[in-house]
Amino acid sequence: NSFDTKGFPTTSLPKMKFLIVLSVILAISAAELQLSDEQKAVAHANGALCAQQEGITKDQAIALRNGNFDDSDPKVKCFANCFLEKTGFLINGEVQPDVVLAKLGPLAGEDAVKAVQAKCDATKGADKCDTAYQLFECYYKNRAHI
Repeated sequence: NSFDTKGFPTTSLPKMKFLIVLSVILAISAAELQLSDEQKAVAHANGALCAQQEGITKDQAIALRNGNFDDSDPKVKCFANCFLEKTGFLINGEVQPDVVLAKLGPLAGEDAVKAVQAKCDATKGADKCDTAYQLFECYYKNRAHI
């Protein structure tokens, strides 16, 4: 595995999965969504910025990318929140369902996105970071439906 200077995977498709997952709501692969180079670049930039802001490690990023939710470090949770806020999917811990549907619907199909939204979007954590982390986990576990 190769990583850039911020400790994140380089832009090859499998390694970008972590950032793309977060940028297009959690655990949808770039191949399935056919993201543009611009979308990948934005995801990468936002991921690097949020990682630096929240101080997560490369190992924490890899674990989250791989769907390991054992790390309840508040930094990881706040990283998820930062990233989802930058995509517009969350504002102050509140899901923006219209934004999620507008961005994911054309890529994954509106009915599929709505089904996962129905399962996940009412998720509430102890605070906005915990909410974002739990949303990530819910979308990740329901990714097969998108």
